[in-house]
This record gives sequence, C-alpha cells and structure tokens, in this order.
Amino acid sequence: MHFQDTWLVVPCYNEATVIRDVLANARQTFPNIVAVNDGSADDSAAEIHAAGAHLVDHPVNLGQGASLQTGVEYARAQPGAQYFVTFDADGQHQVKDVVAMVQRLRTEPVDIIVGTRFGEKRENSQVPWIKRVVLQTVVKLSPTSRKLGLTDAHNGLRAFNKKVADEMDIRMNGMSHASEIVNKIAENDWRVSEQPVDILYTEYSMSKGQSLINGVNILADGIVARRLK
Repeated sequence: MHFQDTWLVVPCYNEATVIRDVLANARQTFPNIVAVNDGSADDSAAEIHAAGAHLVDHPVNLGQGASLQTGVEYARAQPGAQYFVTFDADGQHQVKDVVAMVQRLRTEPVDIIVGTRFGEKRENSQVPWIKRVVLQTVVKLSPTSRKLGLTDAHNGLRAFNKKVADEMDIRMNGMSHASEIVNKIAENDWRVSEQPVDILYTEYSMSKGQSLINGVNILADGIVARRLK
C-alpha cells in the first residue's frame, strides 16, 4: 500500500534524543512527514533534517497547538495531499495504528479519526494510573466529548481528510488545543470516529510528559477550553 497522499505532522520540542529514530521509522511507511521544530534548545532541527523529513522552524517556543497548526498548514499546501495525521515526536505512537486509521478514512464515511486508549476491548493497564484518571476526568467534564462519543479526547494521534485540514484553525497554543479540536469537530459537523490504539510508554516518554504536573495541566486546560467555547 502506498501513502504518497498522506502527510504526518509531528510537533517537536527538545526531542533530539529520539526524533531521528521516530521519523526514520515512520518514513519507511509514510514518506511525507513535516516536523515542526518549536523553538527547541537542543539539536532537534539537525536530527529532523538528518531523518529526511520536511523541517519547519519556530524561532521561539509557541506550544504544541501552534506547532500542529503550522504543520497542518504546510502539509495541506503540498500537491496531492489528501490525508493528514498528527503524530507525537517521542515514540509513543505506532505506525501500524496510523496505517489502520488512514485505511478507514479511504473506505468509510468519516472525516476524522481520533485514537483512544479506552475503547472497546482496549487494555487500560497500558496507561499510567495518574494519566488514566486525568484523561477520563477530562472526558467527563466535557459535554462535547460525551456527545460525540469520544473516550480519549487528549490522544495526540489523529487522522483526518482534506476537508478537515482545510478547515483546521487551532488558536490555543498549549495543550488545550486537544479540547479545541473536539469543539471544532462538533461545530463543523465533521464525521468522527475512534480507533483503539497502542501507546508505547517508555522511560523516555514517561519522563517527558507523564508527570502529575502535566496531568494537572491537561485537566486545567480542558476546563479553560470549555469555558472559552
């Protein structure tokens, strides 16, 4: 199966330790990747370039939401781009899940597919307990997520078609962009579905983003996004 019409969008902030391997692995299946170096203080830009991905630089750190918007704008302008995937830089996301999600976009009446760690028959034990409690609390606090039937609104693995990419306009620069995207799904009547995915929690990824403080920030951003809707 060929994926010349698919673009992976990878936000990157200080991921020089792993980003080259993550991108090189993904490019074996998905040749078109744009990585947005979000003002990193390390060698992330050089590692992205070495991996053969398209590189877009933010001169200063703007946040993951801003990086995703920059990457989507770059990807949707490329000739032949039809499908788009937001993909984390730290090695948590699995290429096999992306393949399944893009295949569903090709064959099913759906505009956007959101990964879930809590779907039917999904083993919840893969998620650290603090993260699990926070993420499920965010969903409970979000009437929109419940209305759309989403169980894991803060999963960074999402696949969507050109219609969604063209209408994507993320304004929340921080982690609250995830709640904003959920609201946009409802506001724009994008046809949405979930895909059970496997998240690889390594010692590295745990140190980068699974702390209690990060969980509290996700929860707080979700509440803010709800109030700003």
